[in-house]
Amino acid sequence: MGLIAALPEIDKQKNSVFVMHEKSEKLIPLHKHTKGQLSYVEGGIAYITIDYRTYVVPARHYFWIPQGMEHILRIGYSATVLRSLYFYAQEDGTNPFYGKLGIYPASELLIQMINYTERWDGRHVSNKDENFEFLVALKNILPQLNNKALPIILPTTDNEQMQKIIRYLEKNMGERLTLKIVSSRFNISERSMSRLFQSTIQLSFLQFLKTIRMVKAIEMILKTQKPISNIAYEVGYFTISSFSDAFQEFTQSRPTDFRRK
Repeated sequence: MGLIAALPEIDKQKNSVFVMHEKSEKLIPLHKHTKGQLSYVEGGIAYITIDYRTYVVPARHYFWIPQGMEHILRIGYSATVLRSLYFYAQEDGTNPFYGKLGIYPASELLIQMINYTERWDGRHVSNKDENFEFLVALKNILPQLNNKALPIILPTTDNEQMQKIIRYLEKNMGERLTLKIVSSRFNISERSMSRLFQSTIQLSFLQFLKTIRMVKAIEMILKTQKPISNIAYEVGYFTISSFSDAFQEFTQSRPTDFRRK
């Protein structure tokens, strides 16, 4: 059973944990659950879209989506394994962790615990089942882990002019791009360009440019064997040190360490 086919099944048993492990590259359209979702991204990259923001989830990270939160989920790489647990939500009000979207680096302990749940793949597990306490313990430790969220967010917009600018930046991110150059390209003033970014996506021009460059770099590190120096150049950085510093700021990891993991 694939994840799309499993969507109606997830909420059928209110007090259970539904387990789903799937290797895929796909788009799961807008949906929500009455359960909280814990998913671990293994060997690729995933994207969660909520309202007009897309959250990037690299390999060896997990995310928590609270019950009732509408979202679109895209698995961006065919080698990605998404290991998901949909938890009963009766006690979610006991800790703020369970009430907000979060993306976090996964510890070795959590990875091993999530991998262990593959024995229940495609099943509901409840207190009538042997070892249900294991799943209870897994959920209960989540707020206790080192939960420094990874805030890699790509804003989107319905503004047509802004969409054209975004497409231009994505296509030309390897070039030298400044507010002056891009404003001139679209025949508007730098002041108007700055205001357009703030009013439509609530980020500055430089913040947005850095974000799309980092997301592209993450994708290339995970999907290709290109040298880090080549990746840095292709996303618009002309020194390895400046690229490495920017990458660490976004992911809390150096590019070489990120690939090694």
